[in-house]
Amino acid sequence: MSFLVSLAVLSALIFFHELGHYLAARKMGVKVEIFSIGFGRKIASFYRWGNEWRLALIPLGGYVKMKGQDDSDPTKKSYDEDSYNVKSPAQKIFILFAGPLANFVLAFFLYFAIALGGPSVLSPVIGKIVKDSPAFVAGLETNDTIRSINAIEIKTWEEMAKLIEASDGSLSFEVERAGFIQHIVLTPKITQTTNMFNEVIEKKMIGIASAGVTHKLELGVSETLSYATNQTIFASTMIFTGLKKLIVGEVPANELGGVISIVKLTSDASEAGWMSVFFFAALISVNLGVLNLLPIPALDGGHIMFNLYELIFKKEVNEEIMVKLTIAGWVILFSLMGLGLYNDINRLIG
Repeated sequence: MSFLVSLAVLSALIFFHELGHYLAARKMGVKVEIFSIGFGRKIASFYRWGNEWRLALIPLGGYVKMKGQDDSDPTKKSYDEDSYNVKSPAQKIFILFAGPLANFVLAFFLYFAIALGGPSVLSPVIGKIVKDSPAFVAGLETNDTIRSINAIEIKTWEEMAKLIEASDGSLSFEVERAGFIQHIVLTPKITQTTNMFNEVIEKKMIGIASAGVTHKLELGVSETLSYATNQTIFASTMIFTGLKKLIVGEVPANELGGVISIVKLTSDASEAGWMSVFFFAALISVNLGVLNLLPIPALDGGHIMFNLYELIFKKEVNEEIMVKLTIAGWVILFSLMGLGLYNDINRLIG
């Protein structure tokens, strides 16, 4: 059942991505010939609204086949009025960007739904305390609840961590302990730790870990919109940063995951409830949006790059160069997919 949920989530995200391309193409007067979820052999299809809707055997992607556009052979072009090829570079960029944009919009609405359901967040309740740390020396104890720092109310562990990291000098903590309020002053210390990319970094800390206590956020209308917007921006930034670190070698290549990782993580999320599925689906949706904007000719970003060239220099990219770059793009894409799959298998047998 969990596997079916994973497949349904992945297919839905691909559908919305391709729907973005489809609607933009129709808006620009381009004839869409095929709307496919999956690659390879066709297993089901029907005709509606002037095009074929297809379900293919390999559910690892999808595509919208527009008249005059053929990634397998960029030299195949049509110059009919309803062809992709006769549209201006700006119109083509609009069509190409609409797919990734649909993923970002979908992620926003998924985060919005999570916000309406009351997302669970870590409460500012102290668990483990590092010996000889500022917290240990100042007298903080396990199960203490941080109520405020420098008279600023604290509701979540994240809020507390950000205040500590951005602090300058000593901090005044209002702490609830066994129903009584304590006031404790301490000074954070720059300490080595690891970030989400497993990099060793230095930041101001006081030497405490969370007790794992959670609570639901009760959000108003404006707070719900803010939550959805901030989460979408944070996820996009995190993925862009992760890709940059992977490319320059700051993050090892064995950290790259493939479709098996996606299916497994989505499956695990489905067992934790609908909110976890929505949260992970939103993250994958942003991931799809970001990845498709990479300037690789086999992806939307590569085609956008070609059209930007035409828009700036008022001429198309040399056909021979475009063919070579497109082939190189497919090689890069399949190499990345192969590396992700290799890493996934290593994790499974490791």
